[in-house]
Amino acid sequence: MPSTLIVNARMASEGREFEGDLRIENGRIARIGSGLSAGADEKVVDAAGRWLLPGMIDDQVHFREPGMPHKGDIATESAAAVAGGLTSFMDMPNTVPPTLDSAALEAKYQRAAGRAWGNYGFYLGASNDNLEAIRALDPKTAPGIKVFMGASTGNMLVDNPETLDAIFREAPTPIITHCEDTPTIDANMAAFQARYGDALTAEHHPDIRSREACIKSTRLALELARRHDTRLHVLHISTADELALFTPGPLIDASGRRKRITAETCIHFLRFDRADYARLGNLIKCNPAIKDASDREALIKALADDVIDVLATDHAPHTLEEKSKPYAQAPSGLPLVQYALVAALELVHEGRATMTEIVQKVSHAPAQLFDVHERGFLREGYWADLVLVDDAEFTVRREDVLSKCGWSPFEGTTFRSRIGATWVNGRLVWNGEHLVGTPNGQRLEFDR
Repeated sequence: MPSTLIVNARMASEGREFEGDLRIENGRIARIGSGLSAGADEKVVDAAGRWLLPGMIDDQVHFREPGMPHKGDIATESAAAVAGGLTSFMDMPNTVPPTLDSAALEAKYQRAAGRAWGNYGFYLGASNDNLEAIRALDPKTAPGIKVFMGASTGNMLVDNPETLDAIFREAPTPIITHCEDTPTIDANMAAFQARYGDALTAEHHPDIRSREACIKSTRLALELARRHDTRLHVLHISTADELALFTPGPLIDASGRRKRITAETCIHFLRFDRADYARLGNLIKCNPAIKDASDREALIKALADDVIDVLATDHAPHTLEEKSKPYAQAPSGLPLVQYALVAALELVHEGRATMTEIVQKVSHAPAQLFDVHERGFLREGYWADLVLVDDAEFTVRREDVLSKCGWSPFEGTTFRSRIGATWVNGRLVWNGEHLVGTPNGQRLEFDR
C-alpha cells in the first residue's frame, strides 16, 4: 500500500486542537508533525486547513444481516457509514436468527469479511435461556453482551429476574442494555388504543413508550450493576429524568480508573423532539421514543457535563413502505449513519460543544469503553481510520442516501459541515462524492 501524507490539517484528538501533517504507512499513522516532507512516491493530500479527525466508532447499529436483506445488509449500511465518516461499527444481535451463541457470532464475522467498508464488531445477545453461552463467551470475540430489558424481536426480551441477576453477575464482557419496562409500555398502549383506536399516530409514541418506562428499567439495570460491580453501558438515553441516575465525570479519571457504569445517547435525540412528529410521523418512530424539547436540551448539556459518555446512532433502517403503515403496525427505527457525524458537528457550529468534545464522545470514548485495540485516536502507531471534514454547507437529498432503505429523516436539512474524505485502515474509501476501491474493513480487536 503506497504511503499518504496529509498536510496542512487542523487536527483534534485527546482534548487538543493543533495544526500539522499526518503520514499514513502500511495502514497506520506513521507520523504526526509539522513540515513533513513527501517521499518520491508518496500521495499528498492538502487538507488546506480542514479538520482531520479520528473516524467515528458507532457502538450501536442494526445492519439487518442476517435475515432482513430488504432493509439493509453489512455491505450497504457500512458503505453509508464510511460516507458519513464512521469507520468502525458494533452491530446488534437482534437479527434473524438472533446472535445468541458463539457459532452465530462467528457466522456474522464471516459474513462481514471482505464486505464491510468499515471495521466491525458484533455483540452477543442475551435471552432467558442462553446463560451458558454467555458464561462461555471469549471476551476477546465481542464488544459486549446486549441485554434487552424492554421489548425486542424474537427470543431476546430478558424478563426473568433470576436470569437477569445471573447475567449481571457472570458476564465476561461489558453489558449493554436497552432499558424500557415492557409492562408499562403494554399498559400505555392498551389505554391509548382504547381511547384513540385507528386514530392513533406517531405523535402518541413518546407517551406510549413513556419516560416512566425508561426510568423504571434504567433503575433496575443500575441496581443490578451496582450489586455485582458489573461494567454496564446504558444505551440511547432519551429523557432528562434518567440523567440524574448517572455519575458525572470523565470516562477515565486522572488516576486511570474507568467508570463502571456509563451512558450513551443518540444523534436523533439531539436533533429532533416531540414537535417533529407532526412533520415526520413514523419516520422518526423509534424505541425509546424521541421525547420533549426539554429532554433534548438536557441531553445536549449532559454531553458537555460528562454525564453522557458516548454519542452513537442506533441506526435501524426500514423501508418506506413499512414506515408508511398505520402507527401501530409501522416498525421503530431510522437510518442515521450517513449523516450522524455532520449532525453532531452542528453542536460545534452552534457553540454548544467543542470539536474535541465531539471527538471524545464519538471516537475516543467508544474505543476506551470497549477496549478497542489501537483505534479511535490520532496516535502514531494506531490504525489510520480518519475523516476529513469540510466546513461547507450541503443539503441532504434522498437520491444521495446510500442505505438500502433509500431515505433519511434528515432529508431537506442543511448541515454546515460535510465529509470530505474517509480513510479506513489507511485506505481512502470515500472521496467526498463517492466510494473508492473495495471494502477493507477489519474485525475489531478487544484488549482484554
